[in-house]
Amino acid sequence: MSVRYILDACAIIALLKDEAGSEEVSTIFNDAFKGETLISMNKINLLEVYYDVYRSAGKETADNVLFELSKRPITVVPEISDSVFAEAGRLKATYKISLADSIALAEASVSGGSLVTADHHEFDSIEKHESIRFHWIR
Repeated sequence: MSVRYILDACAIIALLKDEAGSEEVSTIFNDAFKGETLISMNKINLLEVYYDVYRSAGKETADNVLFELSKRPITVVPEISDSVFAEAGRLKATYKISLADSIALAEASVSGGSLVTADHHEFDSIEKHESIRFHWIR
């Protein structure tokens, strides 16, 4: 059975900007190309990547990033299922986190996958209280 990873926006941003942790994200993608892992990301979290790139480099670059990501072995989840909806609501209410972070966490929780992230500021306390698995890239 393949390992399932749910990407947080900061994982993709680390890869795009060649930040610390980008090698770990590259390894996860390489494993997915070989069929050893499954990668998904909710479209809301992909929106975070898009607007980050748009803000710093403009529309053309942001559109190009989306095009390049479409060539990678990543499933973009276009909707929020009822179970992710309820779990995201619970997590947001409990931990006062951003909506996008609550969706990424809920995707990991519901799927049983590991959230690929570097966002210790948001998630360290949650990791102590929840059974959600984290894959820290730095």
